[in-house]
Amino acid sequence: MKDKSEQTSIEHQYTDSMVSYTSLADLPPVFQRWIDSYGFDLISVCDQQGVIQYVTASSKRLIGYPKDVLLGTYSLDYVSPQDKHRLLKLHRSNEIGELVTSEVQVKHRSGTYVWVEVVSSVVYDPNTHSHVFIAVLRDISDRKEAEEMMIRSEKMSVAGQLAAGIAHEIRNPLTSLKGFLQLLQAGIEGKDEYYSIMGEEIDKIENITSELLFISKPMTNDPKEESVLSLMKDVCKLMETQAHLHNVNLTIKQGEPIKVYCDRSQIKQVFINIIKNAIEVMSESGGTVTINVYKRNDTACMDIVDEGPGIPVHLIDKIKEPFFTTKKNGTGLGLMITNQILEKHKGSLNILDNEPRGSIFRISLPLQ
Repeated sequence: MKDKSEQTSIEHQYTDSMVSYTSLADLPPVFQRWIDSYGFDLISVCDQQGVIQYVTASSKRLIGYPKDVLLGTYSLDYVSPQDKHRLLKLHRSNEIGELVTSEVQVKHRSGTYVWVEVVSSVVYDPNTHSHVFIAVLRDISDRKEAEEMMIRSEKMSVAGQLAAGIAHEIRNPLTSLKGFLQLLQAGIEGKDEYYSIMGEEIDKIENITSELLFISKPMTNDPKEESVLSLMKDVCKLMETQAHLHNVNLTIKQGEPIKVYCDRSQIKQVFINIIKNAIEVMSESGGTVTINVYKRNDTACMDIVDEGPGIPVHLIDKIKEPFFTTKKNGTGLGLMITNQILEKHKGSLNILDNEPRGSIFRISLPLQ
């Protein structure tokens, strides 16, 4: 056992040998090289034209390119075509010092694309007396894969729940088509009129099946200018089959045309999730789900108003949490996925009371 004086002496020696570093620049070059090579994130500096002036050696591990290959090349050449326009738009509106976060796909040397989260900012360079773009890229492939699996699970759940209603909706026009074919085989007159009706019935089946197939497709990431009314009509066309089974009517009200910059498949999924919930809470009483589309300042608002029993105040904050559900066969993923999609579109979801009964699910998206 060391006596107290010897122990104190050792502690003083240890304290005297301790060195503190207050910033990355203070670290010895060997430490800086280690961080440069083995850090999980890729750090880059680009000039105002997007030419790469500096990049960490971790680029080799993240996207397969060594730093000497990347230096002097155009940064956007490594970004997927569908993300270039969005990234340029973000940077053009970026103020000096403001942090901008986005998710893009970056080309790997192997030819595949890697999902990365980019945190970037415009910073003044005192050496060149100009502004540069500094960005930190982090691999989020695993997170995107997990999100895609959750979304696919929820989409398949929706498709399964809609199957009975869609089968019923398709059976009606098929019965009509069978009857008309029997009449035509019997040589009845007025064939042109029957052909017209048969064409309409086939169109109805085609519309229903195309919307059902849309649910089963993977999510895209291709934002464009879209008409809110067009998106909502497509979703209501699909959901009408489920609504009819529960004696629920779907009504859309919109004044002036409204367009938003969004990914069509993702925002459709948002509308499907909310309208499906509205129909389900009215399954016993029936009624009308009213969809009000309107502008408020620089925001497009979509109020989905149901006539159900409403949501208790103490549950409003909880229902957006993953796996929390008040439904017997619910997954608890629908509203969580809805929230994630809206956050990526710089939008939001708010839940309000609808007096005297029911709830209002307000979807807000920035106007184009």
